[in-house]
Amino acid sequence: MKKVLIVDDDAVLRTAMSRYLQNRGYVVQDAESGVEALAMFEQDPPDLVVSDVMMPEMDGYEFCRRIRATRSGQLVPFIFLSSRGELNDRVLGHRIGADDYLVKPFEPKELLAKIEAQLERSRRVNSEIVRLMQQSTPVESPQTPAAAPVERLPLTPAEEKVFWEVIQGYTNKQIGDRLFVSPRTVQTHLSNILSKLELENRSQLIRFAFEHGYRPPTETTE
Repeated sequence: MKKVLIVDDDAVLRTAMSRYLQNRGYVVQDAESGVEALAMFEQDPPDLVVSDVMMPEMDGYEFCRRIRATRSGQLVPFIFLSSRGELNDRVLGHRIGADDYLVKPFEPKELLAKIEAQLERSRRVNSEIVRLMQQSTPVESPQTPAAAPVERLPLTPAEEKVFWEVIQGYTNKQIGDRLFVSPRTVQTHLSNILSKLELENRSQLIRFAFEHGYRPPTETTE
């Protein structure tokens, strides 16, 4: 199930959105401010964020900026949900890094449609990255299996497992489910991987894998 983080200082609206999405199969986390949401995001990144703009402590614009500045927040779909519907407000939201902008009041069906569209777009991007990687031809020695590049990764066995999952486009939650560990453990391994390879984010890691011929191992069916 996909996880959505809802950030809004309106407790009634936050509860209503949470219940609406939960009833449609989503796992929902909620926060009342950008500060609280940022801490939650760092502990366990969601698959998508829906955030208000006007909030105490840290507004939605600053929250979005900080998310986009983190390694795990580069590619997470981000939707602004705000009563500020002027053109300049919407343009600013997109410039800061939001993928979509919905003006209050809104129909829940429209929010759901935007969420589904952004998650589907994210899935297509990841699938295309994997397809391009699988079409690449890594440099191999006669004794080297197709899925194992000549240059060994400077990673621990656990980190290497996470590496192969990340470059296939899986989220931390999906990787955790596949490897039977928590998303937080996955994020720790990912941070170590990025540090060891001197990279900044998932996008750079996928590009690194593509350019160096690291292809995802072919899964066998039971």
